[in-house]
Amino acid sequence: MLLLVLIGLLTVACGGSDTTTSSADSAEPTATRAAAALLAPTPAIEPVRLPQDEAPHDRLTEWWYYTGHLITDEGVRYGFEYVIFQAQRGMFAPYYASHVAITDSAADRFTYDQRAAPDARREINEGFSLDLGGWTMTGANGRDHLAADLQGFAFDLDLTATKPAALHNGNGYVEFGAAGGSYYYSRTRMDVNGVLTVDGQALAVHGEAWMDHQWGDFIQVGGGGWDWFSVQLTSGWDLTISVVRDEDRDLVTAYGTLIDPDGGTTHLDATDINVQVLDEWTSPHTAATYPSAWRITLPEHDWSLTVRPSMADQELQTQETTGVIYWEGEVIVEGAVDGQAVDGLGYVELTGYATSDAPSLPSLSR
Repeated sequence: MLLLVLIGLLTVACGGSDTTTSSADSAEPTATRAAAALLAPTPAIEPVRLPQDEAPHDRLTEWWYYTGHLITDEGVRYGFEYVIFQAQRGMFAPYYASHVAITDSAADRFTYDQRAAPDARREINEGFSLDLGGWTMTGANGRDHLAADLQGFAFDLDLTATKPAALHNGNGYVEFGAAGGSYYYSRTRMDVNGVLTVDGQALAVHGEAWMDHQWGDFIQVGGGGWDWFSVQLTSGWDLTISVVRDEDRDLVTAYGTLIDPDGGTTHLDATDINVQVLDEWTSPHTAATYPSAWRITLPEHDWSLTVRPSMADQELQTQETTGVIYWEGEVIVEGAVDGQAVDGLGYVELTGYATSDAPSLPSLSR
């Protein structure tokens, strides 16, 4: 998942600012390899190795990011987002932040929370294990476990990948030019089973999730914001697209990946992708105006999809932990592939809209 602005991480890590959920004292500055990364030449791109690269890295920026859809035995659907960020800056100890959100579109209810702490790593023989004040995330070899709680909700979920990890840009490394680069892979289909607690009632749930893992020596990319899309079709195909803008709202880069039902990947560049904004929504909380429906076409692949939020208000105000306001929410997908009707679910992330000079909403066509 592409690049939440990490100015807030840098400010808290270096300034010792408190958050609403963590009052831990700032750790003494310690040297890390990430300090040298600011001045060192760009290292050679290495092959992504799994499960070794599921673990935290000594790089400036890293995150483990899950979105998905949970279905109760009665057929009620809930969307969820759960992310943990790691930032390493100069001589300071690593800083961790986390966001959790639940979308209950049937009740028109969106709930989120955030936490931050100076330490989250737990020792483990393989993969990764992170804990921010009881919000936990562990995984190795495509078998992950997530647990978190927030007002009115809690979840305890087991995830199992049903496809191999998808390496984006073909080799799992995305260049951002002068801003650096990022290793990036996704597990685009993960079966989910577990318990979702809603207002004190424990509900057995099943469903599907999407996991992104990125790390690299970058701090901020896309000063004008970006739009990130993930789509899981009932036909078994998956799609992700990222559209990144600079401070002048001009296109910096656009890329994506098609994942077939067996896990095979096809890289998409900007010339393959057409994203048209169909509607917009203005937040009653921040007055930011976001795109709120899209038509995505991949002309060379005969894809045409309409993407609409399952509910309009899925905005997160996370200035206290990551310094940003953004929209991230569950979407419903309909359309056609190779002339055949398709449908599915997905998630969209939108940044760069909650500013005083927020952009107008033109078609993002290329």
